[in-house]
This record gives sequence, C-alpha cells and structure tokens, in this order.
Amino acid sequence: VEFLYCDLASMKSIRQFVQRFRAKNCPLHVLVNNAGVMLVPERKTEDGFEEHFGLNYLGHFLLTNLLLDMLKQSGTHSHNARIITVSSATHYVGKLHLDDLQSRCSYSPHGAYAQSKLALVLFTYRLQHLLTANGSHVTANVVDPGVVNTELYKHVFWVVKVVKWMTAWLCFKTPEEGASTSIYAAVSPEMEGAGGCYLYNEERTKSADIAYDEELQRRLWTESCKMVGISDEASRLP
Repeated sequence: VEFLYCDLASMKSIRQFVQRFRAKNCPLHVLVNNAGVMLVPERKTEDGFEEHFGLNYLGHFLLTNLLLDMLKQSGTHSHNARIITVSSATHYVGKLHLDDLQSRCSYSPHGAYAQSKLALVLFTYRLQHLLTANGSHVTANVVDPGVVNTELYKHVFWVVKVVKWMTAWLCFKTPEEGASTSIYAAVSPEMEGAGGCYLYNEERTKSADIAYDEELQRRLWTESCKMVGISDEASRLP
C-alpha cells in the first residue's frame, strides 16, 4: 500500500496527484471514486464550486478523465480495467439543475447532496457509453453502499446524531459491509466486461428514471468539461 495525497475539493491538487501517479509509470486497473461530504453548510471549494457538487462530483469527474488514458492502456480484452463510482440512494430524489448547478439561487444541503449523487450516476452512464463507442477495455459502474456508520453524518442535526448513535448497531452497515459492493464491482469475475450498471448489495438494480436520460447525460458531461477546464472530446461522438 502506498499513499499519495489528493484533495478532491481542489482541481490543482487533483492535477498534481495525477502527475505524481503518472511519474510512477504503473498500470491502473481499478479506480474507485469514493470521496464525499454530506449536508455541509453552504460553502465553496477553492475553485469557487459549491462544495457538494465540487467535491462529490466535479473532483471525481476530473480525476477520472485525467486517468482515463492510463486505464485504457491497462485494460485488456480478457481483463478490463474498472471504474467504480460511489453514489447513494439519495440520488432517487435528486434533481439536476443545469441552469444552477452551484445552487446559487436557493441552497439546500439535502438538495445539493442529492444533486451531486444523481450527477455521479448520469456521469457513469455517459462514461460507459463513450468507452463502448471507443472500443475501450474499460468498464464504468456505479454503487450504492447503503446506510453506513461513518463520519459522513457529522453535519446532520443533533437529534439525528442521537438516533444514529442509538440505532447504528441495528440499522447501519459497518464500513466493511458498506465497502462490500464496491469491492464486488472492482474484483468479481461476474462483473468482467459489464459496465453501465447500478449496484446495490452486490446486485444490479434500477437507478432513478431520470438517470437514463441520454440527453441529460450529454449536457451534464459537456458542462462539466467546461467547469473543470478539459476538452470535450465526447462532443464528436453520438
């Protein structure tokens, strides 16, 4: 195990991380996009993005795109490289506001968090479409880890914290249990060559209907490229 620092809330840090990783000249077989914040008060990243959208979504969007060529080089016909992105059941109630992705008009911690998790599902489906169109030996899937007992809940109301403390042993998954579906997506032979799936409890399931909207996927991808400052090569594909 080797640690390399990367702050997903900083576009500069992400680019520096990718440079350091590239310098190692190592293959990249699995990328798990798992960082996140939840229900934080209204605040911005150093790049001026609303924190939920900037860290949970845009950080992973940029990181994945900057590492994509290495993933393509590492994947083979019999052993695809794999991208696993961690979303949440909260995406089912999320709404994507393309005209206000930064929640400037009206900020709601719940709404901003749900939007970031919906964006991750839309991103995964569009990414898989592009990978397939390019004939790449890389798959992209999205995971719902369930309700897991972690520090992610530190910004919820104190009443919720008390209830969580009292019921976590019964209602919440342990971090190990929460990681199981991500691990399944990363290493299971059953997932070899399978992409564009939404996984919960190690099973393929249906995501929110809006997540399958291909036009919305395309528009979000194009806007995301503009926001993080990369070229939208996908614009030349269907």
